[in-house]
Amino acid sequence: MQYDFARDMKALLLVGGQGTRLRPLTINQPKSIVPIFNRPFLHYQLDLIKQVPEIDEVILSLNYQPSRIQDVFGDGRDAGIKLRYVVEPTPLGTAGGVKYAARGVEETLVVFNGDVLTQVDLASLIAFHRERRARATIVLTPVDNPTAYGLVETDPAGNILRFLEKPKADEITCNTINAGIYVLEPSTFDRSPDAVAWSIERSFFPSFIERHETFLASIYRDYWIDIGTPEKYMQVHRDIMDGRYAMPPFNGKPGLSWVSPGARVDAGAKVDAPAFIDEGCIVRAGAHVGAHTVLGRGCRVDEGAGVAGSIVWPETHIEREAQVRDVIIGRESHIGRNATIDGGVLGDKSDVAGYSRI
Repeated sequence: MQYDFARDMKALLLVGGQGTRLRPLTINQPKSIVPIFNRPFLHYQLDLIKQVPEIDEVILSLNYQPSRIQDVFGDGRDAGIKLRYVVEPTPLGTAGGVKYAARGVEETLVVFNGDVLTQVDLASLIAFHRERRARATIVLTPVDNPTAYGLVETDPAGNILRFLEKPKADEITCNTINAGIYVLEPSTFDRSPDAVAWSIERSFFPSFIERHETFLASIYRDYWIDIGTPEKYMQVHRDIMDGRYAMPPFNGKPGLSWVSPGARVDAGAKVDAPAFIDEGCIVRAGAHVGAHTVLGRGCRVDEGAGVAGSIVWPETHIEREAQVRDVIIGRESHIGRNATIDGGVLGDKSDVAGYSRI
C-alpha cells in the first residue's frame, strides 16, 4: 500500500483536560494557561512547534473553559503562528479527541499532550518518521521507576513491539514510557469510532501492532516533564532557575535573579538567587525573598515578611512578618500579618488570616 507523505503539516495540541491534578489552581483556568513565570504554559509548546516551518497551523482541541484559552491567544497572531480552535462536544478521550479535532486534515499531524514540557528536536523526529515511511511515530522517554508507568517496548530498530500497563517488577523489560508527542498519518484516524471516548494508548496505538504496520518509537533522553501536578509544576520553575532546562529569562544559566525593571525592591530588602520578581512587584525594606521564589506581576511583600521556594501568582499581598515556604499561591490572594504557611497549594483569592499557622 502506498501512502501520501505531503510536505505541509499541521500540529494538534490536546488541551481539553480539566487539570484535576493541579486543583485548586485550575478551578478558574485551564491547565494550558497556568503561568510558567509570566507566560501561559501553552506558549512554550507553541515555541517548540514554530521551529518547524512546515507546520503552517496549530489546532487546539478544547473542552474545559475554552473561552479562557481563546481570550489569551486569539488567532495566534501575537504568538506568531496560525491557530484554529475545535471544542469537543463531550470528552472524547485522547484518540477520539484527535479524530474530532483533525476532521478535514489531510497532512501529516504532530500531536502534543497538553501538559508536556520538553525541547525534543521535532524536525529530526519528523524526518525519522518520513524516512521510515511510518504510519505513526511516538516519542518515548526513560524513567527511573518503571513500575509506576505504562511502558513501551521496542526492538533495536525502533519498531514498537508492545505496551506494558504498569508492570510488576518481574515483568519489566524496558524503562521507556509514552512522552505524549506523536507524528500521525491522517489516513489512520478512521480506526477510532465517531463520537465515542477512545484511548490513544489502549486502543488506537495497539491497532498498529495488530495490523503489522510501521509503528516507530523515537527515544528522547533529555529534559521532559509532565507539569500536571503541583509538585511537577513547582519543579519546572526550579529546573529552569537551576539551568537544567534552558528558556528565558534564565536561559540555562543557574544562580541568577531576574528582577523586572518595573519592579521595586527597596534598599534593605534581601533577594537570594535564583529568584524571579515580575513587573509591578513591591518588596519592602526588611523583607526576604528566598531562593527559588517566583513573584508574579503586582505582588507585594511587606516589611519583615519572608517568602522562599514558593510560586506566588499575580496581585498577591504578603503582609508584615508573614512567612511563606514552599507554597504555590493563586492570584489576588492575601496572606495576613505574622501568618506562617509551610507547604501546600492555595487557590485564587485565598485569604489567610493574620497569625494563622498552616
